[in-house]
Amino acid sequence: MNYVPQAAELADAKRDHAWLRCAPPHVLQQTLMDLDRACRTQGTFKVRWRSKNRWAPGFRFPAGNRIMVERLNRRWGRAKLPKLGWVVFRWTRPPGGEIRSATVSCRAGHWYLSFLVEDLVQTPDHHPGTPVGVDRGIVVAVTTSTGDFHDREFATPGEGRRYRRLQQKLARSKKGSASRRKTLAAMARIMARVVDRRADFTAWTANRLTKRHSVVVLEDLHITDMTGSAKGDVEQPGKKVRQKAGLNRAILDKGWHRLEVAIRKAARSTGTEVLLVNPAYTSQTCNRCKHVDAKSRKSQAVFVCTACGHRDHADVNAAKNVLSAAGHAVPACGDLAAGRSVKQEPAAPRGVPRQPVSSLVGIPSP
Repeated sequence: MNYVPQAAELADAKRDHAWLRCAPPHVLQQTLMDLDRACRTQGTFKVRWRSKNRWAPGFRFPAGNRIMVERLNRRWGRAKLPKLGWVVFRWTRPPGGEIRSATVSCRAGHWYLSFLVEDLVQTPDHHPGTPVGVDRGIVVAVTTSTGDFHDREFATPGEGRRYRRLQQKLARSKKGSASRRKTLAAMARIMARVVDRRADFTAWTANRLTKRHSVVVLEDLHITDMTGSAKGDVEQPGKKVRQKAGLNRAILDKGWHRLEVAIRKAARSTGTEVLLVNPAYTSQTCNRCKHVDAKSRKSQAVFVCTACGHRDHADVNAAKNVLSAAGHAVPACGDLAAGRSVKQEPAAPRGVPRQPVSSLVGIPSP
């Protein structure tokens, strides 16, 4: 079954159930459309009911011409939603265009109202910046080939201790009890603040990268496979399960996938091109001589090539390899080597004027 017969069944169900008639009709239709799209993209037999404990309520009003928005004062505004009437909300920014739809969602006990707006902004055809390679890490979330480091803590030490105590309390509580619901609500409030900080960090970093650079090169990481469990099965149990679980938590905490989504979103307004390259051996390859050796990475932050002796920050060296893998050369004066880089242009002979060169040298991009 697709959307059309289910919409007809919805009309029949409204005549039998009064509670269905209380809901806005467009909201119910949008839910059926989401179900139809999920069945077509993921497969009918892979679609499952959402978990009662992990489900965040939300519904969408697609008729933008029937939504009215008014500003009451500096802090508050109100919106008139079909069949619900006026809803007062905290005014954070002007809509900035024609409203196409509105979404009401609940997270950690708070309700949010967001608008989809058509701002008529076109993507620029050309970006005047230079390419940059980005290495996503665990100790430092984002490292660029230009030597910039972007990182922050998303959970304070106090929040970490409180969350651990709540987890212990949750393990001792009885399922279905009021105490368990209060504990889950307290955990959700802490995690909501962590998620907001992570979203702010990824949006801020994506904004800086897309405004300064014409091409952003990322590693094509399969994060779902990287964060899989190492438990194994009864016949073949896994090894170093606790260490793998800690690595999975560290990867998910840094928001690698969310950063890629934020960069693609910000690139639509700046004209920046986002490229993905093969991540194999980017952290073990010397960016100067291209020698591959796992022993070259002495520690998390130190990289010393075993072939040519080139020294660099390990994450910066990996970011340069990511940029080179996309067919872009590293800036001639852009490395952080202790000695003179082999990519540095040779000095002109005495008495011969220096010829202007391009800001990027090396193998040209295809």
